[in-house]
Amino acid sequence: MVPEQEFRRIGVRLREEGLVGANFGNMSIRSGDGFLITRTGSYLDDPGPLVFVRGDCPVPPEVSSESLLHREVYRITPHDAVVHAHPPCSVALSLIRDEVVPVDSEGEMFCPRIPVVGGKPGSREMAGNVASALRHGKAVLVRGHGTFAAGRSLDEAYVLTSLAEHSCRVLWMLGLSE
Repeated sequence: MVPEQEFRRIGVRLREEGLVGANFGNMSIRSGDGFLITRTGSYLDDPGPLVFVRGDCPVPPEVSSESLLHREVYRITPHDAVVHAHPPCSVALSLIRDEVVPVDSEGEMFCPRIPVVGGKPGSREMAGNVASALRHGKAVLVRGHGTFAAGRSLDEAYVLTSLAEHSCRVLWMLGLSE
């Protein structure tokens, strides 16, 4: 599948599931000596042209504001795709927990611990914190900001994003949010 079609397909799933709204979030895939990423302000369900960011070269101005984070993930982890979303229950739990430990069977099996890290969106601090967490796992929450999930493909990163939100929703529904 052509990368633009794959990004759009995953973006539609993210929006339909309520994991992103408006033009929130971004996605990328490793490609050659760099990565393809969504543009700043693009809608994930209709992202338009992707931007190629090469290795350590300057970042084009039209690229997502989280490009430093995506670059750092590809620099220090083996992951080939990253999905960043703003799932509401995940964001809510990130404000009151330092980690999410799922109690549902899928969460326990595929993502038994989801760390919560800090850092201002777009900052080097947040990029380092997220990349470091993704070195040891596949999903992380940024306090008050959203999820970052990584894997071999956009599909895998999407599934982990959905899984994280499902696990957070279950905890919230059980009253285990604190």
